[in-house]
Amino acid sequence: MTVAETAPKAGELKAYLKTHMREYGLLFALIAIMVFFQIVTSGTLMRPVNITNLFLQNSYIIIMALGMLIVIVSGNIDLSVGSVMGFVGAFAAVMIVKMGAPIWLTIAASLLMGAAIGAAQGYWIAYWKIPSFIVTLAGMLVFRGASLWLLEGQSVGPFPPEFQRLSTGFVPDLFPRSVTEPIGALFGQRNLNLLCMGVGVLASAAILWSGLRRRARDAAYGVAGEPASFFWLRNAVAIGALLFLTFKLATFRGFPNVLVSMALLTLLYAFVTQNTVIGRRVYALGGNEKAAKLSGIKTERLTFLAFVNMGVLAALAGLIFAARLNTATPKAGFGIELDVIAAVFIGGAAMAGGAGKVVGAVIGAFIMGVMNNGMSIMGIGIDYQQMIKGLVLLAAVIFDVYNKRRQG
Repeated sequence: MTVAETAPKAGELKAYLKTHMREYGLLFALIAIMVFFQIVTSGTLMRPVNITNLFLQNSYIIIMALGMLIVIVSGNIDLSVGSVMGFVGAFAAVMIVKMGAPIWLTIAASLLMGAAIGAAQGYWIAYWKIPSFIVTLAGMLVFRGASLWLLEGQSVGPFPPEFQRLSTGFVPDLFPRSVTEPIGALFGQRNLNLLCMGVGVLASAAILWSGLRRRARDAAYGVAGEPASFFWLRNAVAIGALLFLTFKLATFRGFPNVLVSMALLTLLYAFVTQNTVIGRRVYALGGNEKAAKLSGIKTERLTFLAFVNMGVLAALAGLIFAARLNTATPKAGFGIELDVIAAVFIGGAAMAGGAGKVVGAVIGAFIMGVMNNGMSIMGIGIDYQQMIKGLVLLAAVIFDVYNKRRQG
């Protein structure tokens, strides 16, 4: 290959990375942060038990970030999610511990409670045009006080083991020990969760197949896709990371239940936002509400549903959080809304609405989670942790604004 043939390809790759820096820069940042903390913690960060803890500690943040993304993309914000999460956890504790209600009934009632809270707030925002900042700020205060009232200022617990499995349970391996132990021995492990490893291999194959199918479709329609070299590099990194994580989890206890729930919700919301009519309408609503209304979109109903959805996810997060702590406390969820909002903005969502991706929100949440975990392992005080997280959020927004100006 001559220099003349190589130069256009190098220029093509550079131009592609320049226009997609916002998307891939975030992934590179997460990898760099993980490598940094892996080194400074002497390998503690990527130990199987710590990886499992990372998922357990950040599951409720990621679940709420999915709903917050929809709210922010629609041009709004929800400051009440932490208080709603704490209130629903308190509500579940009262039903199970004090009233002896069945777990299935408690979960259903809690999710309905979250939907009702979201509907109540969404009604004033969508149909009365009261700014979401004001309505949800009021909601934050109301449900913080409601949690104190419901719990009478005391912690309520513990929960039955069946309820705790919402957060602390693991998906059992389908293969018997007579099969897993010999295979585990090949990798120097006493045991190996083959179901976990199998899912990792299948997910890797699905990622590669989906990418190749997309490239073939783009080529058929004459659409310029990403350069081949970058496509293979990106997939090699993604698949390598996925296989590494699933192997680490397989050497411990396999998939946590919350990881399965989180993965399914992420896939669902990614599909809805990118491949459905209602997803495109949410982006249109956030991009230009007046234009969206003139084009026939029922903007009020869409805004209302965005907050109902947020309420349901905040309720689910509240159940998972309470199950993980094995108790409901009046201070549960305090300040969580800031981590959720920060995750979405770090993930590339625009403050004005109309822009943001589910994958970006999830990566943003993991960036916050890895930083929290890594700094805690290093023994950095909570005061410095808060300052560092604030600076990272500011840097992410500055980077986003810089990219917009450069591309504009």
